[in-house]
Amino acid sequence: RLSGSGGQGIILAAVVLAEAAGINSGHHVCQTQSYGPEARGGKCKAEVVISDLPIDYPRVVQLDLLLAMNQASCDAYFYDFKPNGLLLVDSTMVEQVPTSRVISLPFTRFAQEEAKTPMAANMAALGTISHFCPWVTPAAMENALINRVPAKSVEANRAAFLRGLAAAREIDISALPRSIISQEDEEL
Repeated sequence: RLSGSGGQGIILAAVVLAEAAGINSGHHVCQTQSYGPEARGGKCKAEVVISDLPIDYPRVVQLDLLLAMNQASCDAYFYDFKPNGLLLVDSTMVEQVPTSRVISLPFTRFAQEEAKTPMAANMAALGTISHFCPWVTPAAMENALINRVPAKSVEANRAAFLRGLAAAREIDISALPRSIISQEDEEL
């Protein structure tokens, strides 16, 4: 689940992720989205279900990964997080996290530094996701990004993406705390 506020490019990020996992990586994919009537500035979320088998239910039942680009979306969309899921947050917008299984990176700052606009924070987050999501490769995600963002902003978005990817490569996910759960739930 990718979440944030309207105007942060959450839905575009989900479409890029779905294309990377489906078209570029050959998995079955279902992407859905939800946002309030206030659209810009209100909470929004987009979900991407990825499987090697045909998908019979288009909604996420338990989250393997949650991206929260602001505090309101972190608070609102954390409810069905798996015990060993991974929470990614934009540290410039999220101060309180409900789990110790969190990676907190300044996606908005990365976007401002690399793309000269905070509008590319979603692509910085996708760079990080491409490192930790076992269903896509960074190359597949980058290719989908190039296909989906407006041509005039490809290079800026790609720069933000690469910054998020580089930051992710510096993180040792095995150092994150693990919950006591069954072995089959420990895929991430």
